[in-house]
Amino acid sequence: MTNNYELYKVFYWAAKTGSLTQAAKALYLTQPSVSHAIKQLEDSFGLTLFYRNSKGVALTQEGSILYSYIEKSQILISIAEEKMAALKNLDSGELRLGGSDSLFKHYLLPFLEEFHQKHPGIKLHLNHGTTPETISFLKEGRIDVGVVRMPIVDEQIEVLKGILLQDCFVAGNLYAELKGEVLSMKELLEYPIILFSRNSRVRMAITELFQSYGFEIKPEIEVGSVDLLIEFARKGLGISYVTREFVTRELEEGSLFEIRLDVKLPPSQVGFMMMRNMPLSNAARKFMELVH
Repeated sequence: MTNNYELYKVFYWAAKTGSLTQAAKALYLTQPSVSHAIKQLEDSFGLTLFYRNSKGVALTQEGSILYSYIEKSQILISIAEEKMAALKNLDSGELRLGGSDSLFKHYLLPFLEEFHQKHPGIKLHLNHGTTPETISFLKEGRIDVGVVRMPIVDEQIEVLKGILLQDCFVAGNLYAELKGEVLSMKELLEYPIILFSRNSRVRMAITELFQSYGFEIKPEIEVGSVDLLIEFARKGLGISYVTREFVTRELEEGSLFEIRLDVKLPPSQVGFMMMRNMPLSNAARKFMELVH
């Protein structure tokens, strides 16, 4: 048989409607085409599948057995087609993103809210981790897009640029005497420093910067989240190194102030990582269109 599926489809509709005319109408075929397809199917099995009656056609015993199988397959195919249409229309599916807690909360949250409002049927699945962990998530196929700080140098990964972020040192009112002062690196290191504990891009960047000037930045306190960096600085436990854009509210209300240094702290670029030459899911593609 040249195309079993087409023949089975004709058989299904003829059996379902009990009429070759109705089957032809449902499939946008001519009645002779329907008759020919059924004859092809019968010849291939060497069995009679239908007999004619006054109302149209009815299944033989052999035809009824075949129909019991074909009906199930047609139902599954219909469900599959509906599922594909839902995925295309973003009525269902999953958006899988990877990145740090801070980037999710302070950068992506408004985009995630807007995406969820537009496509409530899409499940949001967020994998939290450092940049190396997020790269692993991407390569293992656990996420569609990773949101990280650049640079990312990996031939398997394509990166689209996001926003620029500026990191800075901040302190609470306990260190009010430092407001308006410009400190050297040496002077800054006389105070207790609070850094992010994990192997993040931010931690690596500030360590390398101090090393390039011949200093070693040793934190007195290490914490596992940006929220704790902010809170510990507010409480006066030390001077925290955070992303300025993540403490806008605290800086405006005056619970934190920025410590000025006599050296320029380099900005960092956020990047959206995707596997090179791998098509994005429809949900991920729509999310990227929203962000960009």
